[in-house]
Amino acid sequence: MEGKKTKGRQKIPMRKIENRVALLTTFSKRREGLYKKASELVTECDADIGIMMISPAGKPHSFFHPTADAIVSRFQNPDMLLSQGIRLDTITARNKANQLKNRLEELDAVEDAAIAQINFYDQMAEVGQKGWWESIEQLNADEVIIFEAWLSDTCSKMRHHLNQSENGASSSLGRESFGV
Repeated sequence: MEGKKTKGRQKIPMRKIENRVALLTTFSKRREGLYKKASELVTECDADIGIMMISPAGKPHSFFHPTADAIVSRFQNPDMLLSQGIRLDTITARNKANQLKNRLEELDAVEDAAIAQINFYDQMAEVGQKGWWESIEQLNADEVIIFEAWLSDTCSKMRHHLNQSENGASSSLGRESFGV
């Protein structure tokens, strides 16, 4: 193996960041990373999680799941059963989080479908510009079926337009022969 062209990922020594802008940027990125990891733990392990921090700018930030009261109560006394109100809040928060997660997955699927459709339309536009015979061999089975449906629809529209044109021409000829 020949020498690397880049240094790649390297370990960064742990020390305080002196540059204020870099410090705030790093804090923000790491905070989002912590929230993401906490959210993954909640989803994958059904864990109760609480994170509280103060930014270098002095702003408080927190992440609690299911609720702050449930986390504090469990932290203060891990063996104690939660009160009825906290349990109901916990159940409600978990259900809401699951609903939002499901909705996000639905929206992601819709977005993926829209992107695929846009890509297909872009391909079809490219095919139209190149000529269908130049790129039809590059289509997969699904794309061929869609292309065939498009061609069929286009032919149907062309026949309809031709019939309308012929009917319009014959009716105007008919009027001329009657002196209209």
